[in-house]
Amino acid sequence: MPLVAAAVCPHPPLIVPELAGAAAGELDDLRAACDVAVARLYASGARRIVVVGAGDRTADLDFPYRGSFAPWGLPLEVRLGRLPSGAVGTDGLPLSLLVGAWLLRRVRPDEKRPISWRMVSLAPDEPVENLAAGGARIGADQPWALLVMGDGSACRGVKAPGYDDPRAQAYDDGVARALADADAEALLGLDPMLSTELKVAGRAPWQVLAGAVRAAGGDWRGDLGYHEAPYGVAYFVASWERA
Repeated sequence: MPLVAAAVCPHPPLIVPELAGAAAGELDDLRAACDVAVARLYASGARRIVVVGAGDRTADLDFPYRGSFAPWGLPLEVRLGRLPSGAVGTDGLPLSLLVGAWLLRRVRPDEKRPISWRMVSLAPDEPVENLAAGGARIGADQPWALLVMGDGSACRGVKAPGYDDPRAQAYDDGVARALADADAEALLGLDPMLSTELKVAGRAPWQVLAGAVRAAGGDWRGDLGYHEAPYGVAYFVASWERA
């Protein structure tokens, strides 16, 4: 069955208002953009949503999914799916997928149309060809959508986590153009070494998106809803839909 839509969102812990505290208002625009992108996934007709994001290894995680923001200072647990009898599931989601689950729970789907979930973690050093092939293989037996979790460079200024790197602005601008234009080939062209040097967390998930869209074929249109670097880290929110 076809890929019908995709959304790209970042995964800073401070996107959770309770974690941000008094600074929560600084990311209100980002939260609103993510809510819109996730709502578009739910409205796309997808019956399954596949969430991809960086982790310590490449793996298809076991359903159901559970994680907690406790390591970031908030004992907030997030769950996707109910635990079937005898199922173990996945505890301790990586941050990217934990935020993805939080976003999916924050924007509730139409309960009359059941949604199933799948979560895939990606090693940050996974080769481009593996990611593209993995995206092409995802598939589903029903219309499905992708939620792609990933941050841009973390080197936008002297207060950034990776300090200042003059290459970061051009890198992030290129990603923004690719997401706005639904340009899968541009995403596949992102250099893994440069991405690592700029502390980019989204390179691998974006290339899975590119592989999935290239395999799905047809014309796609992109809508870039957010592109800012409020804490020296580039955050993007985008929606891709069939043209």
